[in-house]
Amino acid sequence: MNSTQMQVTNGNNSDGEREGAKPKVPRRTPMACQFCRGRKLKCDGRSTCANCQRRCIPCVYVPVAAQK
Repeated sequence: MNSTQMQVTNGNNSDGEREGAKPKVPRRTPMACQFCRGRKLKCDGRSTCANCQRRCIPCVYVPVAAQK
């Protein structure tokens, strides 16, 4: 193939994703527990989150409106 000919692609970009396909966006946890909120950690939103379970502390959820 010379420099004036273009290479034909199969519609995939270099990352292996199809064009037009939406990238996966992680789900957002609706509310973080008090510990994760105070330490600014990623809370998984379970009844006892992984951060509290790892530290063996109670996992307490308080709505944001109730804090004020």
